[in-house]
Amino acid sequence: MDEINQAYEEIRHTEAFQNELMQLFQDYVGRPSPVYHAKRLSDQLGGAQIFLKREDLNHTGAHKINHCLGEALLAKYMGKTKVIAETGAGQHGVALATACALVGIPCEIHMGQVDIEKEHPNVTKMKILGCNLIPVTRGTATLKDAVDSAFEEYLKDPVNSIYAIGSVVGPHPFPKMVRDFQSIIGREARQQFQDKFNKHPDYITACVGGGSNAMGLFTAFLEDDDVRIVGVEPAGKGLSTPDHSATLTLGSPGEIHGFKCYVLQDDKGQPLPVHSIASGLTIRALGRSTAT
Repeated sequence: MDEINQAYEEIRHTEAFQNELMQLFQDYVGRPSPVYHAKRLSDQLGGAQIFLKREDLNHTGAHKINHCLGEALLAKYMGKTKVIAETGAGQHGVALATACALVGIPCEIHMGQVDIEKEHPNVTKMKILGCNLIPVTRGTATLKDAVDSAFEEYLKDPVNSIYAIGSVVGPHPFPKMVRDFQSIIGREARQQFQDKFNKHPDYITACVGGGSNAMGLFTAFLEDDDVRIVGVEPAGKGLSTPDHSATLTLGSPGEIHGFKCYVLQDDKGQPLPVHSIASGLTIRALGRSTAT
């Protein structure tokens, strides 16, 4: 982890790295993504004017490509021969497989069997892109189990491989890297809103699973006292039931996957099962700074 952090700090501020990444953002991802006024939705929900940051229009269809390109370039810089990752809904898997194909590094994606069956189109895309897809059948066979499986595979050969985490979770420096690469969402949104209205939005909101898109949006507005920041967690079948993924709401400080964070855990400190109808939100640990 220290070597990864050192390598990241060595290249993150270099002109060559920044230029290559920004060129890919512009010409490969298609940034900046637009801010779209959802007029009918605004009217239907009572009149508050709702704007959508259209990360779904990025190449590969989600925000995940932002950090995947950065992590793939880092892996290339470090001379790694394999990139390993987990995926829930498949967005991170597709984006990372795409980024690895672009820079020419083999890619291995671990995905819960339940999510494989739910997210067949993304599974097909990953296979077409040439990644090695590893089905995970242990536990609940969802995202949290895929994370465990991918970490275990990475630890077999951390010298030649790198674990490309797709959320603001995991040991340092991964939360920092994902935050940095995803912060382009908030920087663009802040400037776009200023250009349109010469003011800040009253509220910004994002779903919070692993926190990558939320941190990407929130970071640019943290110093703006006039902006309310709202993270929305998956309540599953209800917060009064065990079937939810509301880590920040009901979790407590603990340790998992090599870092301290808020965890849904039992009284012995063992992680609890989690549930959400959304594959990408079934994660049981999260850094508290992701949402307020």
